Amino acid sequence: MSKKCLIPLVFLSVSPGFAGVSASAGSSDATTVALQAVIAGDHRSEANAARDNWRHPQEVLTFFGLETDMTVVEMWPGSGRYYTEIIAPLVRDQGAYYAANFDINEKSFEAAGSIEHFAKKNAERADLYGNIIVTAFSDTVQTIAPPGSADMVVTFRNIHNFTINGYVEDFFAAMYTALKPGGVLGVVEHRGDPEVPQDPRGMNGYINQDYAIQLAEAAGFVFEASSEVNANPKDIKDYPEGVWTLPPTSRLKDTPENATYLAIGETDRMTLRFRKPAE
Repeated sequence: MSKKCLIPLVFLSVSPGFAGVSASAGSSDATTVALQAVIAGDHRSEANAARDNWRHPQEVLTFFGLETDMTVVEMWPGSGRYYTEIIAPLVRDQGAYYAANFDINEKSFEAAGSIEHFAKKNAERADLYGNIIVTAFSDTVQTIAPPGSADMVVTFRNIHNFTINGYVEDFFAAMYTALKPGGVLGVVEHRGDPEVPQDPRGMNGYINQDYAIQLAEAAGFVFEASSEVNANPKDIKDYPEGVWTLPPTSRLKDTPENATYLAIGETDRMTLRFRKPAE
C-alpha cells in the first residue's frame, strides 16, 4: 500500500505571553524526516493509515515539537493504536514510549479486550514495539510514568472520556506530574460549539476549546499555541449519537442518514500545545 506524506499549512493561534516560545516550537529537520518515514511505513494498519487525511499525524506531532530522543507518554491509546504505530517506533532507539492504557482492574470487557489486543500487537512486532512501557490510568491508578520523567505527554480525543467518568481533574494532574519542568502537553480533542454552553459531563463527546484550556491551566499548565490543522468546518456538532455518529465509529451506519455523516468526515478538532512551567 502506498502512502503520500503531504504537509499542508498549519495555522497557529498563539497565546500573547508566549509569542517567542511559539516561534521556536516544532520538531527538528531530522525528526521531521524520520517521522515521514515512520508514517509511510508498511507496519501501520490499513485502517489507521486511511485516517491520516483526517488526523494529520505529521503536522500534529511536529506542532507538538516531538523529537526522536524524547520520553513520551500517550494517554489511553486503547486498542486502535493509531499514534502508537507512529510514536513508539520513532522514539524506540533514542527515547522511550509509555502507553498509559486502561486499568485491567476495571474488569470491563472493553478494558480487557483492549489490553489483550495491545499486548498481542506489541509481541507481533517486537522490533518496533518491544521497548514499550505499559502503565495504566483510571480513577484509582494514576502514576502514568515516574514523576518528572516525561518530555512530552500526548492525549488524543480523551478529555471527554474523563469528564463523562467524573475524574477529568485527575487526568490533567497525572499528566502534569509525569512531565519534567518545561515538558510539553499535546492535546487533540473533539471541539464543541463555542455558542453552546459546555456540558460539564461532555456526554456528546464535544469539549469547548476554552473549557479544555481552563482544565489544563487549573492543573498548572501554561497554554502556548493552537493549530487549526484538524479543523473541519463541515461538522455541525449536533448529532443523534454525538461525536460517535461520524466516522470512524459511525454508530448509525445502518441508516440512510449515514451517507450524510460520511460526507462530513471526522469531527472538528482542536489541537493545543501546553507546557509545564520550568522550575
